[in-house]
Amino acid sequence: MFGVVFPNRSFPMDISSFTQIDTFHWVLDMNTFVGESHHQIGDMCIFLLNNFTLPPDKALAVYVQSPGSPFVFCGAVTLQRPSAVLSLIWPEPGGQMQLTAPDAAPPSAKIGVSVEDLAALPSLDVAAEKKIERLALKVGENLFNFMQSFCGVDGSKLVVPMDILDRWFKKFQEKAKRDPEYLKGFAL
Repeated sequence: MFGVVFPNRSFPMDISSFTQIDTFHWVLDMNTFVGESHHQIGDMCIFLLNNFTLPPDKALAVYVQSPGSPFVFCGAVTLQRPSAVLSLIWPEPGGQMQLTAPDAAPPSAKIGVSVEDLAALPSLDVAAEKKIERLALKVGENLFNFMQSFCGVDGSKLVVPMDILDRWFKKFQEKAKRDPEYLKGFAL
């Protein structure tokens, strides 16, 4: 059905490494894979196997869960996008820790995979959206700081020169041409 690889951490693993919860849900217990250092696993490649046919309106969704936290969506694969490298953004361990017997295994982080309606998913790659959001915020912050150095106050209003956007954009482009590393600082 599907396989996963943790880059620089594992050989390809098939569905047999996961515990099947029901027909459409699987879970990988990270304690059996990496112990308590699940947060060091930052990426996962998931792929559909050749003999698996997923309906066109369905997706194989990937979620992560830290001990005591709810599952958080990371991304998905579909027939049109049969493989993906997803960033695993682990939530902080939550307050829903459960009491366990002294000889029981400690609560563990998990990766969940489920078949879901494609239309119900927010995005196929959550990490890429977050990177774009961070980029937009950094560019906006750069513009704000530039404008702030030229503004004056008129009562309760800030006043800036009419050509401020042109001046900022020209300076932004010049810096990017001079220093190729400049734009990389915006895409953290």
